[in-house]
Amino acid sequence: MVLESSARITEQGIADLRARVGSYYTIQRGDTQATADNIRHFCGAIGDCNPLYIDPAYARKTKLGQLQAPPTFLYSIIHPTGMRTGGMPGVHAFHSGNDWEYLRRIQEDDILTGSYRPISVVEKRSQMGGRSVIVYAEIVYFNQRSDVVARTIGWTIRVERQASQERGKYKAITKYRHTDEEIERILAAYAKEAASIRGATPRYWEDVQVGEELPPVVKGPLNMGDMIAWRGVFGHPAAAHGLALREMKRHPAFTFRDPKTGAMQRIAQVHEDAKAAESAGVPGAYDIGAQRNCWLGTVVTNWMGDEGFMTRLYAEYRRFNIFGDIQWGKGKITGKRVVNGSHLVDMDVWFENQRGEVTTPGHSTVSLPSRAGK
Repeated sequence: MVLESSARITEQGIADLRARVGSYYTIQRGDTQATADNIRHFCGAIGDCNPLYIDPAYARKTKLGQLQAPPTFLYSIIHPTGMRTGGMPGVHAFHSGNDWEYLRRIQEDDILTGSYRPISVVEKRSQMGGRSVIVYAEIVYFNQRSDVVARTIGWTIRVERQASQERGKYKAITKYRHTDEEIERILAAYAKEAASIRGATPRYWEDVQVGEELPPVVKGPLNMGDMIAWRGVFGHPAAAHGLALREMKRHPAFTFRDPKTGAMQRIAQVHEDAKAAESAGVPGAYDIGAQRNCWLGTVVTNWMGDEGFMTRLYAEYRRFNIFGDIQWGKGKITGKRVVNGSHLVDMDVWFENQRGEVTTPGHSTVSLPSRAGK
């Protein structure tokens, strides 16, 4: 497959994008209710085995009294990037980061909606594609009581495909082959990760030490099955055959033609098809940034326990996670504070791959129970 590479970033294209800043957009959403099934499917797609999210009997015995959804479940409601702003047909878009503020827990059967508006368009030079444009958008999520559950800023970088191919920033990267010993290490890490989930044992603020490390989380090796699982919970409804074709006709800028078959395909095929990814200057099919944000959330929620509440999660998607790559999620406590009676813990969290590269730098804040409030 080859995507159209002649599209350019122009002054008119940038002006058209800026004219959209501040306008609210209607987003076609996928599932909007946090049913037990939807939560379980979401957790399956991101590899989260926390019983608070997937075991109703367990959840009923906790202080919360019912099944919860992980904070990152909101990605299945509206995918929060700058891409929904549209514009610049044929210029590739990479979801590059999110800055989340969480205000309320997501309970089983909550009905979730949201609002979307682009807030800024910034020009910059990138190593990958030269001239580029970053589109920032604000998404606010509500429950059925009109309470604000969370808000986030998401940003997307727009780059010219041809320029990305010519610069070849990632051309030296090849698909990684894991040895039998490495696979055994990964399997052992998965088992250790499941055993490290804090669960019903409260993690008290007073017991946390600055400098301590969070138990690691491992994701991968990334493969097609991981992407198919994610597609099943992605923040827009799945469609095939006539429904899919009609949608692609409505949004031709997000569509290309397979040169061998003539079939219409979504640009999102870069996440499953190596040739499509190569046309955007990436050495192979790669994950979606939102997936790594969800995985990063698991690093935090596994550590904090059932009574903890993640109030902030910031992540940048710096390097590509291509098929075959492993991501090791890590964290380290950087500070403690009390704000308006809330006992907060700050931490750096990140993913690094088997090459030792930090692919997803981030940070988070968690509110923990206090021994003084027992």
